[in-house]
Amino acid sequence: MSAPPKSAGAGSGGFADLGPRVVSAIVMVAAAAVTLYFGGLAFVLFWVLAGCAINWEWQNLVGGEHRQWRVALGGLAVGAAAILGRHGFAAYAALLTVIIAAAAAALAGPERRLWAAAGVAYASAPVFAVCWLRDSPEFGLLAIAFLFAVVWGTDIFAYFGGRLIGGPKLWPRVSAGKTWSGTITGVLSGAALGLATVYFGGGGALAGVPTFLVGLAAAAVSQLGDLAESSVKRRFGVKDSSQLIPGHGGVMDRLDGFIFASVLAAAIGLARGNASAAANLFFW
Repeated sequence: MSAPPKSAGAGSGGFADLGPRVVSAIVMVAAAAVTLYFGGLAFVLFWVLAGCAINWEWQNLVGGEHRQWRVALGGLAVGAAAILGRHGFAAYAALLTVIIAAAAAALAGPERRLWAAAGVAYASAPVFAVCWLRDSPEFGLLAIAFLFAVVWGTDIFAYFGGRLIGGPKLWPRVSAGKTWSGTITGVLSGAALGLATVYFGGGGALAGVPTFLVGLAAAAVSQLGDLAESSVKRRFGVKDSSQLIPGHGGVMDRLDGFIFASVLAAAIGLARGNASAAANLFFW
């Protein structure tokens, strides 16, 4: 989940926009933390709602035909991803997502087929990832807390680092605000905060170099996720994915980095092949 200040790594401008973002962020962080702690149905419902909101925003953003049906299909894919994720059925989840995405593409019209299909996958993949990681034997809660810390830390420190240090822009054609200084500050700080979360969260000896490197990778791809979403919004000429969250824009705007980071974490868990996908992030 992305952190309060969205313009991570911005090199100029004041802090007047921070107030409403912080208030909304407190509510979002509290909801995410409470459902993470209790797990089970509360956690699943939280992420199903988030996934459905992402698909709704995406389908409206890209336009095309039969949006209501595409939103419904995306909701079906998100729900299935949550159920299959809790049991670790990655292959079935991927197959079902492809089938539903193809149906959404068929409804969207010739100019929006790939975009409509991509939205279904974009909304479903992180829901599968977090449900799978959270329900993994041991370390499920710690794995999600680690990802939260990495992504939130990256966004927060990139925001302040970029504004305080400034310097060359990272990729002005895609994101006018991001700077190299902010991005580097954010990635290093996010990885460090993730490491601290593992250490103080009961991981102890697991908070070593391998975990820090996983944090660096997750932080880097979270910034890539931010850039990817910025590119999509620029392609369709919108500033925010929606106005669902006061001071922040849409759910997609808040979760862009976390989407990429959570999918990377699930991919690591899958590739390493042990019983616990979450433990695979920490045991090397």
